[in-house]
Amino acid sequence: MSLLEVRDLVVRYPVHRGIVGAIRRRPKQEIHAVEGVSFQLGRGEMLALVGESGCGKTTTAQAILRLVDAEGQIMLDERDISTISAGQLRPLRRRVQIIYQDPYESLDPRFRVQGAVEEPLVIHGIGGSRDERRAIVKSALERVGLTPPDLFMDRYPHELSGGQRQRVAIAAALVLEPELLVADEPVSMLDVSVRAGVLSLLDDLRKSGLAILMITHDLSTAAHFADRIAVMYLGRIVEEGPAKEIVQNPQHPYTKALMSVVPKADPLKRTRRVILQGETPNPINVPAGCRFHPRCPVVQDRCRAEDPELHPAAAGATDLHRAACLFT
Repeated sequence: MSLLEVRDLVVRYPVHRGIVGAIRRRPKQEIHAVEGVSFQLGRGEMLALVGESGCGKTTTAQAILRLVDAEGQIMLDERDISTISAGQLRPLRRRVQIIYQDPYESLDPRFRVQGAVEEPLVIHGIGGSRDERRAIVKSALERVGLTPPDLFMDRYPHELSGGQRQRVAIAAALVLEPELLVADEPVSMLDVSVRAGVLSLLDDLRKSGLAILMITHDLSTAAHFADRIAVMYLGRIVEEGPAKEIVQNPQHPYTKALMSVVPKADPLKRTRRVILQGETPNPINVPAGCRFHPRCPVVQDRCRAEDPELHPAAAGATDLHRAACLFT
């Protein structure tokens, strides 16, 4: 049974017309941020949501966390949380936590490390006394590799390195013992030298049974740590499947273009780079047919008229490998 199941998720933002637009009765427009996204995530599994900037990855995560309004169903342990009230949602927030992209902005500069990690405990009424909460905070810091914890408890964020800040942010998320962790570009703001440590920490958490939805634009990172990969383009998932299968045998032209520019460890292995032409279409006016066809290197007439759905790829090694392309 899946811990999280998202069904036909849709997020649209209205475009304000302004006074002049209202007077001239210009038609109302919407930004199609997420259009019909569906996926499942089980306990102890890491799903990587991959795609270029602006494709809807973060909006999808915010919709799952009920931080933005969305249509569709969000099932947590077979319970639909997409329509429940804020009061009913509050206890469920303990089960789903998020790590933000920028560790320099996610921590309040007025709080010491102890205060930042302890705050979720105070909000949810966990820990009977300050000493008990302090012990829980120490345990969380040790869990994320900040040892000895007493060395970090009284520091302010500006006294920490970028990697240490991100570990504190992870500790603040883990202190509530969540079942699902949403990691929004957790290492993009960090130096290469400390990325491996944070990613290894997330991998260890996954192995301990925590479900992780990792948002990233780095396919090489996703390939190494994730169990499954879902590739997004212009608000939709265009390819999904086991991580190794997606990396070694990409089927959608967009995924092939992304994989072609990933550096290879072996200098003797060279691939022809596929450089996509043009810009991503305006999400207000999504192209008819396949939304990738304006930039697709193998576009045909059918692509401009038919909007493909995800289906098992003919050249895929498993039915779990699906692609939204008319010619896979």
